This record gives sequence, C-alpha cells and structure tokens, in this order.
Amino acid sequence: MPIIKSYGFLWERKYIFRGAGSNAGHLKGTASGLEIADFRDQIGVYVLYDQFQNIVYIGQAGNGHATLFTRLKNHMDGGMWNRWQYFTWIGFKAVNQDGSLSAQQHVDSGVSGFKYSDALNEIEGILIEVIEPKLNKQSGRLKNAKEYNQYIDPKVEDVTTAKLLSELREIKAQLSSK
Repeated sequence: MPIIKSYGFLWERKYIFRGAGSNAGHLKGTASGLEIADFRDQIGVYVLYDQFQNIVYIGQAGNGHATLFTRLKNHMDGGMWNRWQYFTWIGFKAVNQDGSLSAQQHVDSGVSGFKYSDALNEIEGILIEVIEPKLNKQSGRLKNAKEYNQYIDPKVEDVTTAKLLSELREIKAQLSSK
C-alpha cells in the first residue's frame, strides 16, 4: 500500500484562504473527476519556495498535531512571512469519495511496520540533506541511519597539477643522480 496518498505541486500562497473568526479557512484542491477536497488537516511533508521558485524551506505537518494548514499559517505570520510565495505538499491521508480526508491515516498509524511519524522525519530529513534549503536551521533527522562518505580508490584518484609537478620533480631528481 503506498504511503503517499495525495500531493500538490507549486500551489500559490495567495490562494490560501485563512478564514476569520469562527470560519476556519480551507486549503482546497481539485483533481479531474473527483470532489473538491480540503487538505487543511493533511499530514505529510511540504516545501516552501521563494518568488523565483527556489526552495527555501522544507518542513513536516502532522507530528505534534500541527496540520498542513497550521504549519502554512505559522509560516505566513512568523519570521518567514515574506520569504515564500509557493508551496508543494506531499500527503499521507487519502481522500474519501466525498472529498474529506481519511481518518485512517494519522501520525501514530502503522504502515508496513513503521509509523507515519517516522516516515515524516525520514522524508523531511532526506529532502533537507539533499536540497539544503537556505532557511532550514536544522539538519535532517535521520536518527537510525548511518551516513557513508564515498570511498575514492587510489586507482581513480584525481590527478592534480601539484601532484604532477611533484612527480616530475621526483623523476628529475632520480635522473640527475644517475
């Protein structure tokens, strides 16, 4: 069973309806042949982009009860309020026939032996490590993974000018001593 149930690429911040008072706002989307769905309670990973569509931040929604809508509203009011214009989201909750989000998937649900909360940390972590967005202050949370650095076999090691010069001097010294 797939982990990712829905997603939205390059949605525009200006179309987020924040709501006021008792009107909670919404984060609606549509897909061909399906009911309009409200993704404000979605859990998953999201990416914020600046006005040039450069990635500036990667975050997760769902751990700690902060839904996608809550996280986006926090970024609209917080220190990054003027630093992003677009966002992409990847969601773990399926959309029901009526456009509502499934209650089956939540951060404590298990899928194939792991929890969605673990998947959130790992997907967000790998995106942060690979993309290195300029506004993320933390590194990726890959707590049970060991980072490996590439082994460079001496047979394929880069030849530098300094190394060539050193070898030529050594050959010259050997020839001079004969």
